Amino acid sequence: MERKKHTIDASGKALGRLAVEISVLLRGKNRPDFEPHLDNGDFVIVKNINKIKIIPQRQETKIYRHHSGYLGGLKEISLKNLFTKKPSKVLWFAVYGMLPKTRLRAKQIRRLKFEK
Repeated sequence: MERKKHTIDASGKALGRLAVEISVLLRGKNRPDFEPHLDNGDFVIVKNINKIKIIPQRQETKIYRHHSGYLGGLKEISLKNLFTKKPSKVLWFAVYGMLPKTRLRAKQIRRLKFEK
């Protein structure tokens, strides 16, 4: 099996629609020999991540949360703050949530690369 490299220009594209396009390529659903239990996906390189379109209302309301497991260990960051600090992380979270919640997800998300 040969893996192809897909280069995607993210400028002017909506976050969700871009994440769907990337997750399909990472899973290999665009290939004729797709099987859900095999890792047949391709490499995806994304350029111009800081030019992604995000609805202004969504920037204010969307909050990313994670908990350390200790008391008072809840960490929160808004989409707006995360996008200004690390725009690639916003796209990474969107794609990661669209991949299947199996052992294949860790292998598939490793093939997602970002360029400036």
